[in-house]
Amino acid sequence: MKDSNQFQLYLNQLEMKHESIDKHVTGTALYIDDLPEVEGTLHAYIGTSSCAKGKIISINLDAVKTAEGVLGVITASDIPGINDISPTGLNDEPVLADNEIAFWGQPIFVVIAKTRDQARAAARQGKVAYKSEKPDITIVDAEKSGAKLVTKGLILERGDVDLALLSAPNRLKGEITIGGQDHFYLEGHIALSIPGEDEDVLVLSSTQHPSEVQHMVAKVLGINSNAVTVQVRRMGGAFGGKETQSNLFAVIAALASKKYGKAVKIRPDRDDDMIITGKRHDFIASYEVGYDNEGHIQAVDAVLSARCGFSADLSGPVTDRALFHSDNCYFYQNVRLKSRPLRTNTVSNTAFRGFGGPQGIMLAERMIQEVAYALGKDTLEVRKVNLYDKGKRSITPYHQKIRDNIAPKIISELTQSAHYYERRANILKYNSENQYSKKGIALTPVKFGISFTATWFNQAGALVHIYTDGTIALNHGGTEMGQGLNTKVIQIVALEIGVSVDKIKITATNTSKVPNTSATAASSGTDLNGMAALNAVQKIIRRLKTFGAKVHKVKYEDIYFRDDQVYLGHKKISFPKFIGDAYLARIKLWDSGFYKTPKIHWNRELGKGSPFYYFSYGAAISETTLDTLTGEYVFDRVDILHDVGESINSTIDIGQVEGGFIQGLGWLTTEELWWDEEGQLKTHAPSSYKIPLASDRPKVFNISLASWSKNKERTVRRSKAVGEPPLMLAVSAHEALVMAVAATSEYQGFPNLDSPATPERVLAQVESLREKLVTK
Repeated sequence: MKDSNQFQLYLNQLEMKHESIDKHVTGTALYIDDLPEVEGTLHAYIGTSSCAKGKIISINLDAVKTAEGVLGVITASDIPGINDISPTGLNDEPVLADNEIAFWGQPIFVVIAKTRDQARAAARQGKVAYKSEKPDITIVDAEKSGAKLVTKGLILERGDVDLALLSAPNRLKGEITIGGQDHFYLEGHIALSIPGEDEDVLVLSSTQHPSEVQHMVAKVLGINSNAVTVQVRRMGGAFGGKETQSNLFAVIAALASKKYGKAVKIRPDRDDDMIITGKRHDFIASYEVGYDNEGHIQAVDAVLSARCGFSADLSGPVTDRALFHSDNCYFYQNVRLKSRPLRTNTVSNTAFRGFGGPQGIMLAERMIQEVAYALGKDTLEVRKVNLYDKGKRSITPYHQKIRDNIAPKIISELTQSAHYYERRANILKYNSENQYSKKGIALTPVKFGISFTATWFNQAGALVHIYTDGTIALNHGGTEMGQGLNTKVIQIVALEIGVSVDKIKITATNTSKVPNTSATAASSGTDLNGMAALNAVQKIIRRLKTFGAKVHKVKYEDIYFRDDQVYLGHKKISFPKFIGDAYLARIKLWDSGFYKTPKIHWNRELGKGSPFYYFSYGAAISETTLDTLTGEYVFDRVDILHDVGESINSTIDIGQVEGGFIQGLGWLTTEELWWDEEGQLKTHAPSSYKIPLASDRPKVFNISLASWSKNKERTVRRSKAVGEPPLMLAVSAHEALVMAVAATSEYQGFPNLDSPATPERVLAQVESLREKLVTK
């Protein structure tokens, strides 16, 4: 398509609604639990530990085995292969505990019964005796017990930190506790396994990582991977919680289905799901900062300690990534960052939207805030003087040079469009006139690196089939969890081959179609799978254009596809007719596609490299009003300007920005995880764990995309990833609360407000600052 204006108009026409939205609304979208059950389907349920640390002395399952409808029980001794589902290969995560108990809720046995209710009731009848030990529940507990790591930590260092701290005009030390978060997907974990002939087994799993499930099932069953097929049509949310945590449920379903020769389904209750599965890591970040009188940060020395749980899972990569984002948009002249992934007797924490990035950015923004308060400056002014620039001021702590820095432009544009300075002046005036109600406002940016830091995951495959009636079947290795990945890939293919989107049907992700897939994570779903699909289509198009040029006697470059037509010089043929002719001429009408992200490399031992292909940027202004007598607050207004490059689907992108921000708001304000001293999670249901409600949404919520942005790197349609970066924009809400709390002491002290900033925590900081002010 030669005319750029025509091209953009055509692109806008192709922007479609979510490919399953009508089915979502009408309830006809099929999830695993909606599928008709095969005759004789059995049901599994897990029996778990009521001890956080210790040894199993005895297990009495007599009452379980004789319960109504029970066919049998599976324990660790029944596993034919390897009793391990560790995603990192450290063999530290058993499917079923055999002797050692490492967290409260750890799976010990599995009940197989005729119905789910029977299996669930029977699982409660197991009697397990333990020799208990004192568990390490918190990060502080782990520190006191010797700070054992689940995996090796990382150090990122540049410059002479010690000398820079000694010579800095000003220094400060601080610490922030950053809470975890439950994924709280609408569709909980579920798996259905159907046995086949020989060793074959088909597993329907609600997972972000079908290939890993495939390999785990094969390992635990002691069979080859080619005997296992894993299929995913859609998930009802995931947010990282189904990247590794789905392994357990898929493996249990497969074990039972092969043992009993029948289909087996497992679906835990919400309570058990929350107790058994990992969450976002809590962190304690301690830091020392050296800075001058203008607020320029001259040195940073920080240690990020994480509660990782009983096994490694993805804690190594998550805590690495926290370091990668501890700079956010700021240049640290001298920097040393250390991660400490600590072992605790809690469920093994795992991937969550942002993958350590949110915790790292919280540290970066806390340091900026504290420097600003110490100098009596607006936090935005301190941010601006520390932004990455050119030359030496463009090098990150991991030694990657930033070449696409648009943070200053994003901040400048949002500052003007949302009238930040005028509103801040009004808020300062309001705070001076009101004793029991205080307001706060803050602008925080985000710079988020896009790519898996494990370089080998940055690859994807796809299949495209064109049938003789001109319709297209599309398959790729990504998974759809509501984020609109399939919608975007359909648009990419439709645009490239010039057909309407209704001519393309996307089929379920299946390991027998596209093998060795990477997890749909790290915001890379469209980047990887979209490019793989594009690669497949382009191969087909080249053959079709060669065929058209030969048969119709026109130049290759004068052939193009648009509006369900094939344009051949001065004439055109309908796309179905052209495809039918190509089939009769024995032209191959299908192909596979492959893509691997270029330019990236990472040496973990040296702490150097270019782990990210590009960066996504954004900024948010949050405004809040605080009731200083109760600690309760509301968010009056939020303005967001976010960078998605050239948007493939602006409706989906805006939805991702909105949803990401709200999820981040929940993480930083209301979603509190709490374990008792014995290690039992007490916040394991909606009654005790508060996700944001519709009423928690900001009263005014303005979201804009940076229409002028275009990815400098060769991504699909020059777009940028959108899944994770917006979540971190909610840091602005937390900082606005800090300002409102600080106003209660006339900004004479810095509120050490941890997250989540529940009303209780906010009120405690208000009282603390008031006491200090009275003392002064």
